Amino acid sequence: MEKVLHPENERGYNDIGWLKAKFSFSFGPYYNPEKTHFGALRVLNDDIIGKGKGFGMHPHDNMEIITIVLEGALEHKDSMGNKGIIKAGEVQVMSAGTGVYHSEYNPSHTENTSSLQIWVFPKEENITPRYDQKSFTDAIKPNELVTLISPAKNGDSLWINQDATFSIGEFEPGKQVQYEIKSRGNGIYLFLLEGSVNIDGTTLNKRDALGVYDTDYITIETVAQSRLLILEVPM
Repeated sequence: MEKVLHPENERGYNDIGWLKAKFSFSFGPYYNPEKTHFGALRVLNDDIIGKGKGFGMHPHDNMEIITIVLEGALEHKDSMGNKGIIKAGEVQVMSAGTGVYHSEYNPSHTENTSSLQIWVFPKEENITPRYDQKSFTDAIKPNELVTLISPAKNGDSLWINQDATFSIGEFEPGKQVQYEIKSRGNGIYLFLLEGSVNIDGTTLNKRDALGVYDTDYITIETVAQSRLLILEVPM
């Protein structure tokens, strides 16, 4: 098993007033040659978006873009004609493919929005752009992992154009969670949203991350009430 630790306090940071962003990987004004990607995982931005503010129309291509709203909501519009609100507990996926424009705004004038934007390199380039969105609020149960993203088009999770699986779960202290790699040769990037856990002698606290590869599984021991986000991606 190979491991790479990304402590919370070593993430990149940018504050432009309406947007306070922390970067797990090189992005925008933050560049670290040792943190450009983890396998196919290219971006993991932890954003706080101010009331009524957001990102205007801008382009993307050949990237799988996943947005997870943690608190508040985001209003989405794109050049494919999609328009809607993504609320806390919902996940949005967008295959940029041959090219797409989109905007994201916090529609509230009373509260900030907390969201994660995740980019994954695609399995196949230049596909027709596509959009999907799903609520997982009712699917999340204590001490269970729920699959948000998968390569399977089964309706229970959201599909992306890559052999990647994203899972989330909330666990009580003293639990042991074993996660088995779904696709041979993939690695795991565990981003701890809340709490404290131990993995093979490495302790993670809130917003710490651990990349693990060259293994078939990991065992996570929860030290405190914890919320896990597990991103399994090709290496």
